[in-house]
Amino acid sequence: MIERLLKVTDAQEESVFLFGARQTGKTTLLLHLFPDNRFYDLLETDTYERLRRNPSLLRQELADLKEGEIVIIDEIQLIPELLNEVHWLITRQGIHFILSGSSARKLKRKGVNTLGGRAVRNVLYPLVSAEIDDFDVVQAVNRGLLPTHYMATSERQLQKRMQAYVSVYLKEEIAAEALVRKLASFNRFMEVAALTDGEMVNYNNIAQDCGIDAKTVKEYFSILEETLIGYMVPAFTRSVKRRLNQSPRFYYFDVSLPNYLLHRHGLQPGSDDFGHAYEHLMIQEIIAYLGYNDSEETLSYWHTYSGYEVDAVLGDAKVAIEFKSCREVQSKHLKGLKAFHEEHPDARLIIVSLDAVPRLFNGVEVLPAKAFLQRLWEGGIV
Repeated sequence: MIERLLKVTDAQEESVFLFGARQTGKTTLLLHLFPDNRFYDLLETDTYERLRRNPSLLRQELADLKEGEIVIIDEIQLIPELLNEVHWLITRQGIHFILSGSSARKLKRKGVNTLGGRAVRNVLYPLVSAEIDDFDVVQAVNRGLLPTHYMATSERQLQKRMQAYVSVYLKEEIAAEALVRKLASFNRFMEVAALTDGEMVNYNNIAQDCGIDAKTVKEYFSILEETLIGYMVPAFTRSVKRRLNQSPRFYYFDVSLPNYLLHRHGLQPGSDDFGHAYEHLMIQEIIAYLGYNDSEETLSYWHTYSGYEVDAVLGDAKVAIEFKSCREVQSKHLKGLKAFHEEHPDARLIIVSLDAVPRLFNGVEVLPAKAFLQRLWEGGIV
């Protein structure tokens, strides 16, 4: 088993929500960390049916537990009514719960008990480079970092696993919950969203491509976010003199999804498709780093109406990062960072490339991808 960075240590002191998209490894992690604790898996049919019919059984079955003991309920979103019993057991018996799930949507519905701040939020991301021995950037760009995808033994196996992943998501997260009226239109939307992955979101253009209205497009993006399948990266908006685009950028939570939806495979450095997937992978790693370290620094991007851009801005212009999948950074690759530096002269400037060794080039740090990732996870970037 791959040793994960997240240890869910908060559960020793208080109750915890553990969220994460499907197949990020939540169940495997919890069984590994808490092998002897009471474990309710709501994907087990008999457990689900028993507690769905009578949620109060949970309180009865845990009556003998002592204060501070940890109980795990996996896929809590399947029976939100259990949260009333959980609330009672937290306040009356002092039990600590780990409540895991792949969707926060059901738990946000009106009338659902959200425990009144009595449970902290943890998120399990796909694998990250710091968890993988002999991490291979090209392999990660092609396969993504969901455990079963990254470790697929062949392209054929990877494609089958991706097809199953998308099918199960559409069937169990979307159709079963009746989140959309027409599954076919949502499926088409996912493909168009993949085309705009890492790009500024234009709701009207996407609506035209999908044959739906812009309001529906916004709702569909909300569904992707709330089921943890995607996220928005906001624009950096503090401007000195240049007019800035303020639309967010959208990314799927793992690069394997746009790869599959766009039929991208066998990607190699030098192609545009590799460059897009490479940038996505690096953004994915930064998001996981900020999440696992409870960082107060924000991630945004910078884009001017005149065409200058920076892929990632950390904090209030503390660090500006460009991702280039070239094997040797040249002067032409510095334009965006130099323009950003004119407005924010104290910013640290970094280009993450496929260069062989780190170097300093015209005031910009050029870091090979693996060196950048190593420094990121060692706390040397932000």
